[in-house]
Amino acid sequence: MSKSLTLAAIALAAMATTAPALAADENNVAAGLTAAGAPLGLHGVDPVAFIELGNRLDGAAPYTAVHEGVAYYFSSEANLNTFTANPEKYVPQNGGFCTFGVSVGKKFDGDPQFAAVVDGKLYVFLNEEIFQAFNKDRAGTISKAATNWTKIEHTAATDL
Repeated sequence: MSKSLTLAAIALAAMATTAPALAADENNVAAGLTAAGAPLGLHGVDPVAFIELGNRLDGAAPYTAVHEGVAYYFSSEANLNTFTANPEKYVPQNGGFCTFGVSVGKKFDGDPQFAAVVDGKLYVFLNEEIFQAFNKDRAGTISKAATNWTKIEHTAATDL
């Protein structure tokens, strides 16, 4: 086998054994992979603690669940188990991108420092100013974001 063919075979084998990349930035995640082999979502904040307790607790790597290619950290085994029993209840809306940004057709970082739980769902925002704008028209922003998310979910943030 030629040297270039051997290198190509090694490259293909490596790609086949690595975690699949998220298509078109469908989730707002940290760069790089966690020990679980997936990028970290929600900046490492425990989504169960946030939704159930209204408390922004940092999660920890020993309590990790991967859902749809995104790793989430939890502050306890109990929260990890709660998440794995019903992950759709706890994942951030709009792929974890800023809900206000999605409402205007853009994908911006969603920072759980600026977040709200509305009707049991977690929405995150870019910054304090954007969060305050959301608070002026929560229902309208959520509705616009839901409509736009179906249009931009599979589009890379850099393409918007």
